[in-house]
Amino acid sequence: MSVRRLAEENVQPPEFAFNAENAAWAEATIRKYPEGRQQSAVIPLLMRAQEQEGWVSRAAIEYVADMLGMAYIRVLEVATFYTQFQIKPVGTRAHVQVCGTTPCMLRGSEDLIRVCKKKIHHDPLTPNASGTLSWEEVECQGACVNAPMVIIFKDAYEDLTPERLEEIIDAFEAGNGADVPTGPQNGRHFSVPEGGPVTLLEEVVPVRTNLEAPAALSGEAAAAPTNAAKPVTASAEGDTSVKTPVTDKNGAAANAKAAETAAQKPSLDDPNRPKAVDRPEKPDDLELIAGIGPKIAATLNELGIFTYAQIAALTPAQIEWVDAYASFPGRIARDEWIKQADALARGGEEEYVRVFGKKPR
Repeated sequence: MSVRRLAEENVQPPEFAFNAENAAWAEATIRKYPEGRQQSAVIPLLMRAQEQEGWVSRAAIEYVADMLGMAYIRVLEVATFYTQFQIKPVGTRAHVQVCGTTPCMLRGSEDLIRVCKKKIHHDPLTPNASGTLSWEEVECQGACVNAPMVIIFKDAYEDLTPERLEEIIDAFEAGNGADVPTGPQNGRHFSVPEGGPVTLLEEVVPVRTNLEAPAALSGEAAAAPTNAAKPVTASAEGDTSVKTPVTDKNGAAANAKAAETAAQKPSLDDPNRPKAVDRPEKPDDLELIAGIGPKIAATLNELGIFTYAQIAALTPAQIEWVDAYASFPGRIARDEWIKQADALARGGEEEYVRVFGKKPR
């Protein structure tokens, strides 16, 4: 257990207050809790204070305590217990958290720490001379397969080399941190195997048989069970190899479900289908909208939807059509596609951060 103490008095600000937007957010957050349980909002309020100021000061702790009717010592206990709270000033442009857990250590996190010591400061949790950069070593950041990695504020940077980390630090120091792509830095897609998939590359085609033996069969042939359907793999040359058996009963159910889904799918000629456009030279990255992954983005592109503005302009009837066509009823409303797309269409990632308080994924 580490000993965590508040910053020295000479760096403590004389007072703290949420700005207008955060004050409204804090009041709304407190109202989410039942009467008599509003003090449960202490962690989100402290985190919002940190996001506003960059760290949690004594004044911020006392301000949150007063909002929630808590003794100062109780909020101090929370702030000093959870290491997610920075209780001393950190870099204003980047605070680099280097994962030092075993998988990252085995993949080179010690080299990343040496980079931080060289480019930022020899000591962790100590800003550089200009106060723009700082670093610390932390424990598991949850992307072990992409080790080694760091987190800067809320974004993860994975599959790092010392050279790439130096470039990222330089970009943040120059004020260009928003331009650095997050996630894997070696070109891989999320956590897929480097070099692409190596398994499940064959197309499995289920082959059905009759539930009963044909009348022409007799004797042992007729007595043999005929309700075993064997999925086979169709190769480019046309030969097949037997795969795991699946019963006719299950196969019939799967076929019936597929037929039902196809029957429910709206027609491409439906008047409620969103108007398609030709693929622009630079289509928008629809995957920046939370709830849209590669598969859904591809489906939207097939429908002629390539831009944030198109999604932001969807009518309720068009939303219902897209939901039904892509077989994800309710997702557009649940994930707030329209609001996200509108922010991105009006002002890109900067407007998205202003509206949602975080970067698009």
